[in-house]
Amino acid sequence: MSEVRLAAEPRTTFGKGAARKIRRADKVPAVLYGHGIEPKHFTLPGHDLLLALRTPNVLIRLEGEGVDELALPKGVQRDPIKGFLEHVDLLLVKRGEKVTVEIPVTTTGDIAPGGLFDQQLVTVAVETEATHIPTGVEVDIEGLEVGAVVTAGDLKLPKGTTLAADPETVVLQVTVVPTAAEAGEAEGGEESAAEGSAEQAE
Repeated sequence: MSEVRLAAEPRTTFGKGAARKIRRADKVPAVLYGHGIEPKHFTLPGHDLLLALRTPNVLIRLEGEGVDELALPKGVQRDPIKGFLEHVDLLLVKRGEKVTVEIPVTTTGDIAPGGLFDQQLVTVAVETEATHIPTGVEVDIEGLEVGAVVTAGDLKLPKGTTLAADPETVVLQVTVVPTAAEAGEAEGGEESAAEGSAEQAE
């Protein structure tokens, strides 16, 4: 995985007022921690950081006065209404060390006719080398028939990557397509439950 280089400026002012001032300058407050170091506070360029975070598990190279470190985003806070970045937590990483991250699970192909595809897990936890995090894992579902189940343990992970999740966790399965009558019963049950809740509320 390639690195994204971001200019990191030491942050010396704190509090809500200071944070708002930082964001008005199109920058984002950030904290770097890990490896037993005292947390380091920075401000990062808002637009560049936003672009970087579009890549899952992006590896960020922090560069600036007195800092040249590799980090992984571990916590991103956004404004719940406008969606802009409010704060980011960064985990310090070193080349060669293992980290546990979530990678996307994608599928290729089409299941056999007559089944209903149900993907229950869109990401899976893996342990991998910090500077070689895979972009994801692909599952071939071509021809899978009703009753087929793929668990986390069935995933073919890239070399150097091991599963950190429970291997028995269901990733996806192919179920029977419900009949019109079954679908109607399910909808009727939901309506009855909703009516019962409404009556209790009254």
